[in-house]
Amino acid sequence: MDTSNKQDQRIAKMIFASVYPMYVEKVEKKGRTKEELHQVIEWLTGFDSKKLQELIKEKVTFETFFHEASLNPNAHLITGVICGYRVEDIQNPLTQKTRYLDKLVDELAKGRKMDKILRGS
Repeated sequence: MDTSNKQDQRIAKMIFASVYPMYVEKVEKKGRTKEELHQVIEWLTGFDSKKLQELIKEKVTFETFFHEASLNPNAHLITGVICGYRVEDIQNPLTQKTRYLDKLVDELAKGRKMDKILRGS
């Protein structure tokens, strides 16, 4: 992952709805469900399935997506490597939140137990 401001801006302007189908495909290919994906997204952002569908329909950017989110107070417990970088060391807050989501989706796809993914909450 490029840690430059250019990369941060690219992530900020990405449309969540363009990435969401890839999240669904990734988890379903590994035997997990869309409902489990929604549970993970809701834990991180506070968005229920209805709100999530509204944001997808509105084609919001990741910047807007996370601006409207109520980040879980335990999100800081998400650690590990994504795209070769430790998520806990990412300096840009929006990029870090986006990578938190990527990390949770990866954990779901890899078969990690839900209580571990949701950091015991």
